[in-house]
Amino acid sequence: MVMKVLLCGGGNAIHVLSAYVSAKPDTHVTILSLFPGEADRLRDAIPEEGIRCVNDLGDDVLGKPDAVIAKAEDVPTDLDIVIFALPSFVHEMYLKALKPYLKQGVSIGAMPAEGGFDLCAIHNLGSEFVRHSNLFALETLPWACRITEYGKSVEVLGTKKEVEVIVSPMLGTTKDGFVTDVLHNLIGKLPAFDPADNFLAVTLMNINSVWHPTISYGFYRNKDVTEPFDEPPLFYYGADEFTGDKLAKVSDEVMELKKVLLEKYPSLHLDSLHHVSEWMTRSYGDDIGDKTNIYTMLRTNKGYRGLTHPMKEVQVDGKKKYLPDFRYRYFTEDIPMGLCVTRGIAELAGVATPHMDDVISWCQEMLGKEYIVDGKLVGKDIHSTRAPQHYGYTDLDSFMEINHYLDDPVVKTVTEAATTDSATAISQ
Repeated sequence: MVMKVLLCGGGNAIHVLSAYVSAKPDTHVTILSLFPGEADRLRDAIPEEGIRCVNDLGDDVLGKPDAVIAKAEDVPTDLDIVIFALPSFVHEMYLKALKPYLKQGVSIGAMPAEGGFDLCAIHNLGSEFVRHSNLFALETLPWACRITEYGKSVEVLGTKKEVEVIVSPMLGTTKDGFVTDVLHNLIGKLPAFDPADNFLAVTLMNINSVWHPTISYGFYRNKDVTEPFDEPPLFYYGADEFTGDKLAKVSDEVMELKKVLLEKYPSLHLDSLHHVSEWMTRSYGDDIGDKTNIYTMLRTNKGYRGLTHPMKEVQVDGKKKYLPDFRYRYFTEDIPMGLCVTRGIAELAGVATPHMDDVISWCQEMLGKEYIVDGKLVGKDIHSTRAPQHYGYTDLDSFMEINHYLDDPVVKTVTEAATTDSATAISQ
């Protein structure tokens, strides 16, 4: 039986997924990009043999999608799985566009999901649809990757050893192991999928929302951001000790939120929520040369080599220079769909987050947005986020109960199913 796969997006991760998934037998792969002109550009760029993925784990992989489309109305009927690998600030646009063409029972998810993906899906698809379908989310991409030639080749710089994933049978009709088995079949045995406890754990374990904004804040904090660079500066390898310490302190605040939630709700499962230092070692293992602290891990992880700050080219006296690109997803995605979501939950729980506030306040200034005002998440742009306050939540108890984060039997179901999947996939 042919599996119908819809990949949404057009960037680095879609290039990798297109190669991996299209190379599998018995798959029909469609790429959907709603970004104006991107579908045509990608379709025209893909050669007859397909997209080549230079794989860090073995031989190169070649795969060509069956179709690249620009309209949701052109998606195949009876899709089996829909994968979002695009900035989370456009998740809502894709969900709304796809809603008339999706059938209940489809598996739909995101890699990475960023914060509040379940809230966004329910808000746009409806609780009844989600209740009879499979909602899933990865807390990060399975790899660090970059396009080497658009539409033609992509390089996987480092495959993570494990990635946390949540499948939500509490809202759907998930067959045991279906989603994680499918994902392993499509992208390979690594990374192993470690079952997250629930969507709340995935939201709070949003590594991108801690990593990208905090590293950016640390790098630019004492710099004139209007002064051009001769070359794009290194992102992870360019971090200093202050930045490593700030990352630790922001993560400490998330761990304090975890502690407060567990004290208030003893039945809550957040075992899959880890400090960023632990996440780093679990994800990259021996790829890290020096595990002394976060600073040394950032600068010695071979999966991060060569990755630079997002920049935009400018001409200065006829010479090419570079300025920071604050419209990149590290800011437009990881703040409103990431750190603001965690900050909103912390506010409901009464947990102070001064270090998180430092990062958000600096980033909102760079973005020209307003999220935090006088220490509260009440800024005029809060409705462009996925913070619980955007969806009308004003107290923690309602937020926890309505979203089923306290449903103990469901957590066990997810854990048992996903653990079986991971063990099965790794043994293949």
